[in-house]
Amino acid sequence: MCLGLPLSLSAQKLVPKFTYNVELGLPVSASNLPFRDIMQGLASVNTFGQYTFPFHLNLGVGIKYSYFAVNQFSVSEAVFGGIHSGGAFLKIGYDKFYNDRFAMDFGVKVGYMEHYMLTDKNKSSGDYPVHVGGSLIEPTVGFILTADERNSYRFNIGYSIQGYSFSPQMLGLGSNENYEIEKLNNLTQYFYIGFGYTFYFGVKGRSD
Repeated sequence: MCLGLPLSLSAQKLVPKFTYNVELGLPVSASNLPFRDIMQGLASVNTFGQYTFPFHLNLGVGIKYSYFAVNQFSVSEAVFGGIHSGGAFLKIGYDKFYNDRFAMDFGVKVGYMEHYMLTDKNKSSGDYPVHVGGSLIEPTVGFILTADERNSYRFNIGYSIQGYSFSPQMLGLGSNENYEIEKLNNLTQYFYIGFGYTFYFGVKGRSD
């Protein structure tokens, strides 16, 4: 996540107007229960452009990708593969400046994702790829350190709520591994931690 950060230069604070952002993170399954037990998060990637308004509101638009691999020790049948997820989102956020080098950004991403279950069992059965779509809601917080007036780096934390319910049969398994129905009906969710980079295209001056 990113925001327009203030920077000290010639008695002014500079607030970037438009930024390009890349975020890399490690996702960790949170819910539903079979998703948490069976799937291991390997990658979460966000890239987006963002505009920051003078009153600390920022708006962005971008794309998101994540990958979860099957934990073969958590299923009764041998299955290889994972879940590739991709989609687009809009972001709205609010930044908080503490000094000219450190800031925080609180935001939420809202969008749509497609989830592709690419496993050897789905492929051998002819049902390939299994895919499902759903909404995305993702609250985020970023801790940002500026390098100079064009670059900053940050530590990100996010919680992703996917608008679909995962079940083991989506992987091509012959059963739902004895999970209760109410456990299967919960929305798929995960949190992630990671790092990000921002490049600032334009800045505007603001007097101290």
